[in-house]
Amino acid sequence: QVQLVESGGGLVQPGGSLRLSCKASGSMFSIYSMGWYRQAPGKQRELVATITTGGIPINYQDSVKGRFTISRDNAKNTVYLQMNSLKPEDTAVYYCKGLGFAGDYWGQGTQVTVSS
Repeated sequence: QVQLVESGGGLVQPGGSLRLSCKASGSMFSIYSMGWYRQAPGKQRELVATITTGGIPINYQDSVKGRFTISRDNAKNTVYLQMNSLKPEDTAVYYCKGLGFAGDYWGQGTQVTVSS
């Protein structure tokens, strides 16, 4: 089993920045990729960015390219999402996901609200 705990969400003005963290624990050897997803009210959950265990970003949603950066610190078992130039349409609950050989794991989510 793998446990994922997100933190770092909050209220920010348009143009501002936030850094989300996802702390992982448990059977990390089974995880080959980590990702951030988000779900806005009334919308489906969507991929934001993913990164391999080696720390190579492999995918970004087009709407966040150039503004968001995914990274990881394997020594801390933590994945980060640096979000810059935030827009109101980035408002959502952000979830961390671990993609594993035996199954996928989700965190509980952290709310990000971009509003003036």
